[in-house]
Amino acid sequence: MIKFENTRVVGWDSAIRGMRNPKNSWDKSDSEEGCEEVPGSHKTCGECNYSIKCRNGYACSEGEEQLYVIGPNDIDLMKRLAAGGPVHAKYRRMIVVYVDITAPLYWWKEFDTYKVGTVANSCSTMHKIAAKEFERGDFSHEHLITPSRLDLDGVIEALNEYRDWYLRYDSMSDKDKAAFIKEITCKKDLWWQMIQLLPSSYNQKRTIMLNYEVLAGIYPMRKNHKLDEWSEHEPDLVIRQGDDVHYMYPYHGFCDWIKTLPYSELITGDTTKTVELFADGKKVAEFNTPNESLYSNQQQFNIEELRNPPVEEETIEELLTRTNAYWSTNVVTGERCVHSDIPLTDDEKECEKHDV
Repeated sequence: MIKFENTRVVGWDSAIRGMRNPKNSWDKSDSEEGCEEVPGSHKTCGECNYSIKCRNGYACSEGEEQLYVIGPNDIDLMKRLAAGGPVHAKYRRMIVVYVDITAPLYWWKEFDTYKVGTVANSCSTMHKIAAKEFERGDFSHEHLITPSRLDLDGVIEALNEYRDWYLRYDSMSDKDKAAFIKEITCKKDLWWQMIQLLPSSYNQKRTIMLNYEVLAGIYPMRKNHKLDEWSEHEPDLVIRQGDDVHYMYPYHGFCDWIKTLPYSELITGDTTKTVELFADGKKVAEFNTPNESLYSNQQQFNIEELRNPPVEEETIEELLTRTNAYWSTNVVTGERCVHSDIPLTDDEKECEKHDV
């Protein structure tokens, strides 16, 4: 199990300005804080009259921090420099990412091999191991079979017993203390029982600071890792809500989270895959998707599935974003319309006239 919260990416303005220093090409920069109503449609903050939502899912008027939208000139240069490797893509070191990660100790043991360009502040097992009662949800156990889960429950029971003795030790009488196992001679002995009995599946939370260059080194080495907490999975199972990342099934990894970051192609490489859209047995559109594994098992879609979004609108919105299509709302009727290379029906054309 791994969970990502409070993701924040900063430093775009300084990174891009520094990127253009070698050739004094600042006048060609076309990036600024603003909104993307749809992919490729850039509006500066306030230009939309606070009627559209930024890429983080919140309208400017809701007081959310504004996003930094990279223009076509800058993103083209950034991609070309990224293709040249770390020597040329020095701007990636200036794009800083903050995130809260909750993950098992066996995963943190591997993450700790990345020392350069990372900073971490963790919840302390040394100081706070007895702060709350242990329960199964404190441990990563999604792959355990029934006998193993019962074994884990036994360990949890033992941990809670030592915790209870540890918390009551100072108020216990000498007679009660004498009833302990002979090896327990002081309160710290009880603390040691919890520390050394704690399984490596125990989930610990840390606040991490790293940068896009560090992530560019991690991604290719870990995307096919044996641990689910590292490896890459189908991206259509990833849902972004504001600054938090959520997943529709328990097997997700650090590399999936990387792909949810703004302009993650600067980390992962600009790989695309063409997806064909069929209606009534005829191809009506082609879309370029940003990930080579996207829809690897399903290449054809019915046009009605796009025109009639399911109840889980987050999923269809993800699909539309990745395929350069989008929904807009008719301010007169409240109807939602799809916009893409798909031929529109007469009703949709009428709806399109009222779009904002």
